[in-house]
Formats: sequence, C-alpha cells, structure tokens
Amino acid sequence: MDMVGGGTTGWYPVARAAEVGTTPVPVGAGGRSYVVVRLRPHGEVTAFPARCPHRLVPLSAGRVEDGRLVCPAHGWRFDGEGRWTEVPSLGADGCPPPRADLRGPWAVEERHGWVWVAPEPTTGRPPRPAADPRPAPDPGPPVPAGPVFDNLAPALEHAWHPVALSRELRPGGWSQVRLLGCTWNLRRGADGAVAVEPAAFGVRERLGLIWLAPAEPADVPLEVPEVGDRRFVAGWLPPLRSPGPAGPLADTFLDATHGPFVHAATIGAVDRTEVVPGEVVREPGGFSSIQEQWVDNPVDPEVATGGRPLRQRRRTTYTFRAPFRMCLRQEFLDSGAATTLLYLLQPEDLDSTRVYTCLLVSAGPGQPLPTPAWMAEQVALQRRVLAEDVRSQETLAVPGLPLDPRDEVHVPADRLGLALREALCDFTVAGRRRHRAA
Repeated sequence: MDMVGGGTTGWYPVARAAEVGTTPVPVGAGGRSYVVVRLRPHGEVTAFPARCPHRLVPLSAGRVEDGRLVCPAHGWRFDGEGRWTEVPSLGADGCPPPRADLRGPWAVEERHGWVWVAPEPTTGRPPRPAADPRPAPDPGPPVPAGPVFDNLAPALEHAWHPVALSRELRPGGWSQVRLLGCTWNLRRGADGAVAVEPAAFGVRERLGLIWLAPAEPADVPLEVPEVGDRRFVAGWLPPLRSPGPAGPLADTFLDATHGPFVHAATIGAVDRTEVVPGEVVREPGGFSSIQEQWVDNPVDPEVATGGRPLRQRRRTTYTFRAPFRMCLRQEFLDSGAATTLLYLLQPEDLDSTRVYTCLLVSAGPGQPLPTPAWMAEQVALQRRVLAEDVRSQETLAVPGLPLDPRDEVHVPADRLGLALREALCDFTVAGRRRHRAA
C-alpha cells in the first residue's frame, strides 16, 4: 500500500479517479471505512464515513440526488460537507441532534489519476504513486462501542423460539433445525407429540408453529386474539431465511419510517415521509404502540374499480414480546378492512435468521370472508414486502442490534426502536436471573 505518513495520518490511495462517479464506492484508509463519490457528474470527489449515523446503514448502497448523498433506508440527506440537509421523518421543520452530521476524513484529493484520502491532519501533498499501487482494503463494518444483542446472546436460551411450521413435521417424521448456533433434532411420534434432541427445557406447538425452549423461559407469550376470531382468514408465507442477526430485522419490522424508501415499489407512500411518533406503552415482556400513516393498498378490490384511491390511511397497532415476536394489526380506516401480520424470528446462527410470517385478514364489519383469490393476492404482496426488508438486511452487515443509544443517532420517530433496545436489555437481565436461579 502506497501512503505518506503512518498510522491514521498520511495520504492513502483509495480508488482510481476514473472509477469514481455518482455511485458511492466503499474504500478503506488508515483502518477506517469510507465511501467516495461525486455529488455532481464530473464534479470533485467527496469522501464520507461508510455508515449513516442513524441505523449504521452502509452509504455504499445509497444514491446521489440533487447534489446530496441519500441514505437508502430512511432517506437522510447529506451535503458535501457531511452536514445533514433533510431527515424525512422529521418533516420540513424538524431538527435532528448534532451527531446527525457525518464526520468525514481530514481531506480528500484527486491527484495523479487516483483519489487520495487523509483520515487525520497531515503534511504535504499526495505523492506520485507507484506503477501499481494497492489501495487499502475496506476494514468492514464498525464495531459498536457498547453491548450488541446478537443471535448467540446467552439470554436467548431462556425463551421459546419458533423452529418449524407444525405442518413441516409429519407423524413419524423428523427434521434438523438450527437454533442459537446448535443443531437440534425434532421428531414427531405416531401420537403426534414432538420430541427434541439434545434435551431441552421443552418443546410445544402454538400458533401453527413448533417452539423450542433450551432452558427455563423468562419470556412472556405473545397473545394474538385474531387467531380465534372467525372474521379473520389466515395465510402463511413460506419461511424465509435472512442473512444476519434477528435484532436489526426486528428493528426494521417495528420501524414506521423506512416504508417510503425500502418499500417504494410496493406499499411505501413516497410523498408521505413525515412520521408523527406514537406513544409507547410498556407491557410485561415488551410494549405496544399505535401509529397512523399513509400507505399504498394495491390489494384493496375497490382500488381496481375506482371506488377507493390507492393511497389510504392506515392505523397500525404494534405489539412486541421479547426476544423476537411481533404482531402488527393494520386497520385500513377508509374501508374497515384489517390485516394482522405476525413476524416470528428464529435466531439460527450469528449470520442467519429464519423468518415465519402469518397473515390474518378481515374484509371488515359486515363483509364476507376474504376469498382464496384475495388471500393469494395478500400473501403475494407481503412476500414482496418481506423480500424488500431482507434485501435491506443483506446490505446492513452488522453483528447485532446495538443496545447503547449512543452508538446510533435517534430521532423522535425512533421511539419503537428505542423501546425494542430497552426491552432486550430487560430481557437480558431476566435471563441472567433465571440462569443464576438454575
């Protein structure tokens, strides 16, 4: 690697100048990660930290728009100096905390056909590089300073985890599953009972799933009244595997601000980005909150006939139970229809989470039950929405969910995300107590 200076001082060649355009390029210099990009076609090169301070989303997946670098997950915009210029969830008059600004390297310069970065103050100018300089590698995602809740957190042993759909295990059959970095063997006897090896605290069936608790549980069950409500018809999405830990994925499912950006092609209302935060109600094992927002509702039969507009008002009641169980009851205020989404996560390994998703759909008071064709549309739409969330997780590449609020920048619309972190902290404490008692 060619450079002037040592440590984090000096100039580092990070990319050929001809290869840097208006698409951010991830680079490394002095053991730090950056992106380099031109905010205008053929303009000068700017260097930014590799991650958005909000949720540590890689800015290499971002885009340039009107001379600003735009975060792909929540639409935060930054100018060439790294200052935030827009936080969509805050609205036009919102003001995020000072830490929302990006702190870039000391200098970036285009010289001798290369882009050079100086992370810290240094002397001199970039030298003429060797015939074939070796740019410094990108050191990868940052490690949060505080605790991180990952898929092998010890407290997770003290919880019930979904490990298979009930219908996946037939009488006399067996299946191998991964949970908390271990392999478990499930067997269903001729009498329908399920056994597990190696020995665990228990195995049970509930909500159409097989659940496994490695040690005595400290969690609180998630209640879903719609399961016993005859006005609702259930439909399951095929289980899907998400790369990465369950914590950040749960954060996404509880996030009311990413829709216009991550789900712009499906349900996101791209012109309704401001979020008025709802109140969070602390409950045993978790919390609940109610949030009203605008979304596109392409599966509403009245949209096709012109009876209702595509853009509709929706009230969502979020219910969370640690560690990774979420119920989102979505009530469409113009039609009276309701869709309840169950997101139930299986932490398999550090880099793998299995996602179980159930839809419970009602056409509204006095309306007939949803038809099979309508349910098929609903399931197909939610599969596309879930695929968008999983693609977002693929780019995130973080070891787990940071629990220290200082490791990320939070704004008022992030109340549910903060409540999630607090609930997992409480769950960790409860798990430790249960472990000591055992």
